[in-house]
Amino acid sequence: MRRFEGGTVGIDHGDVVLFSDFEDDGQMWRGEGPRQSRAAVQFSKAYATPPHVQVSMSMWDISNNTNIRADVQAEDITETGFSIVFRTWSDTQVARVRVAWTSFGALPSDDGWELY
Repeated sequence: MRRFEGGTVGIDHGDVVLFSDFEDDGQMWRGEGPRQSRAAVQFSKAYATPPHVQVSMSMWDISNNTNIRADVQAEDITETGFSIVFRTWSDTQVARVRVAWTSFGALPSDDGWELY
């Protein structure tokens, strides 16, 4: 558990369409084997330290002709942003994916200052 000191906590959120590969027969729709898609997200304001980030698929359009295999994660989390990473593998056909995210963590204190 993370404890936030000073009582200044920020919460940010958003929704990102990662890809829509069915429109142009992209690799997620027609490809096979390990595949991934990444999207960079910037927070609306910087946190004091890297925040906790939760991601979830808010929309997926996946073929029912093959098994559904999907993994979505937040990676490379910093005070200013992170990367959403969607992965699939084998013969799964993914037409499109949208990912919702929420971040929460300590914000810089207006009273805080450093001498050097």
